[in-house]
Amino acid sequence: MTAAVGTRAPDFSTRDQHGAEIRLDQYAGRPVVLVFYPYAFSGVCTSELTALRDRPDLLATADFLAISCDPMFTLRAYSDAERLGFSLLTDFWPHGAIASSYGAFDPDRGCARRATFVIDGSGVIRWSVVNAMPEARNPDDYAEALAGLRS
Repeated sequence: MTAAVGTRAPDFSTRDQHGAEIRLDQYAGRPVVLVFYPYAFSGVCTSELTALRDRPDLLATADFLAISCDPMFTLRAYSDAERLGFSLLTDFWPHGAIASSYGAFDPDRGCARRATFVIDGSGVIRWSVVNAMPEARNPDDYAEALAGLRS
């Protein structure tokens, strides 16, 4: 079951593509967008993450954390290859634990689903979407959801 809008976002601790420890609670007081994606270097995932990279106006409104079950070193190579200027977080081990806590893990494929959660500064999920595996998300939807936090 997907983590529900209006509930507290499950906390987590993991590493980013550079090996730095990242905890969700370190972003308290600022909006966070969790972007779960299936696989680094895959076509749809790359189109989604580079679309975010190309939206500095959007990236300035919240902290974007992209999460996959890929190992940290894969995420570093992927970030460097695509010049991604935001954190890529590993959910490699325990495999899919973060995605599972959000109801965004696909156990049949062993990867995260294409799910997004907008979390307000107090740690409450305010918006979410889950797309089918081949269906890219639209960054304009994130902008609209984040604008709703300010109104």
